[in-house]
Amino acid sequence: MNRELLMLVDAISREKNVERDVVFGAVEAALAQAAKRLYEGEVDIRVAVDRESGNYETFRRWLVVPDEAGLQNPDAEELLMDARDRVADAEVGEYIEEGVESVPIGRIGAMAAKQVILQKIRDAEREMVLNDFMSRGEKIFMGAVKRADAKGDVLVESGRVEGRLRRSEMIPKENLRVGDRVRAIILEVDPTLRGAPIILSRSAPAFMVELFRQQVPEIEQGLLEIKACVRDPGSRAKIAVLSHDKRIDPIGTCVGVRGTRVQAVRDELMGENVDIVLWSDDPAQFVIGALAPAEVQSIVVDEEKHAMDVVVDEENLARAIGRGGQNVRLASDLTGWRINIMDAEESAQKQAQETGALRQLFMEKLDVDEEIADILIAEGFSSLEHVAYVPLQEMLDIEGLDQETVDELRARAKDALLTLEIAREESVGAVSQDLRDLEGATPELIAKLADAGVKTRDDLADLAIDELTAITGQDNDSAKVLILKARQHWFTTDPQ
Repeated sequence: MNRELLMLVDAISREKNVERDVVFGAVEAALAQAAKRLYEGEVDIRVAVDRESGNYETFRRWLVVPDEAGLQNPDAEELLMDARDRVADAEVGEYIEEGVESVPIGRIGAMAAKQVILQKIRDAEREMVLNDFMSRGEKIFMGAVKRADAKGDVLVESGRVEGRLRRSEMIPKENLRVGDRVRAIILEVDPTLRGAPIILSRSAPAFMVELFRQQVPEIEQGLLEIKACVRDPGSRAKIAVLSHDKRIDPIGTCVGVRGTRVQAVRDELMGENVDIVLWSDDPAQFVIGALAPAEVQSIVVDEEKHAMDVVVDEENLARAIGRGGQNVRLASDLTGWRINIMDAEESAQKQAQETGALRQLFMEKLDVDEEIADILIAEGFSSLEHVAYVPLQEMLDIEGLDQETVDELRARAKDALLTLEIAREESVGAVSQDLRDLEGATPELIAKLADAGVKTRDDLADLAIDELTAITGQDNDSAKVLILKARQHWFTTDPQ
């Protein structure tokens, strides 16, 4: 029987093209499974087959656990103090074993043994095929739809490898049928998943990036680079491109002759419209390009709030915003800046309000009249910090301000800032500890919340997302996460 076992192992190894050790492992698992049936409870059995002779031994083993932990499974665990009575140098995490009677191969249920061996071999084959596929470094998975499950997920087969395209990762309204050819980006590979271990997506921005990489050789050559991509899958997308060769027009190159390159991408994505934007390290210029096809009249950058006020004329207003706010939302996601679209009248009103507030601030904190305040505003001074710490010569160059006036303005600005800082520290000191301890609540954020009168966790939880973004300058997603964290204790059951 031992010779027959070795012959069987060799035959299966050659037929299935797997290592002999894999087949031996399957045989050992089958023998161990058969031996377990001789015992009651969840015993742990190990079988060792000699690779040369085919002889095998069977062992029952126990995992050594700490004395204080107690036994969770007495049939397969041993406390450390008891284990050392049997093996003097036993340690926690090790196994102690004793030999037991082996089950003759002839008594193993043939079907059970065969199933265990074949399953082990299938797993090994599956792993080999998957490793071979992944070694190619492909990012796009191409295959045919094999079947759809009850959840609407689609299994895509490429040779002997399967990928899973979840319903949420498909392009909205696309209807894939069995046999359809499909391309998708590989999101992740999880060998532990049963069935299809490769997770796919057709809605991820990375899929569009890879499609352009395939259509535009200049990207693969490193002459062009896609810096960012955002999508409303199946509807509209924006990509930002940069040329590393001054002789190459990045937008025209991606569009292709008569639009052939971008059209090929659109066809793959159910007609999704694509705006190709020139990337710029100048945030204002980047935003102007991202809002295309709308034309921008002027733009005001607020670095502190990481936001921009963009002024467009009446004709471009609807185009800049887009249907359902799509264009401005995609532009904001692409650039990473919060974009406020407004017409000239709204801009003038906002500017007048801000100028009035700044004039009032200067008049009150610097104890100056309206004329001096307006001179400072006209010269571009926008804060007390600016007045206090701008280079002295820059203020001396202002017509209408002499040395004495400048020195007095700078001194008053510094005194006002000191007073405000003391008041701010007192305000921050009144913030509750539970708000200070909230994950994501930085000292800077706490100071802004305190200035706005938000001093407890419940105060923060009561805010709307737009209220929080106005206070802190955060983006909507960050504000939403913070508010949800602040509300968590509302839904926590009191154990008392």
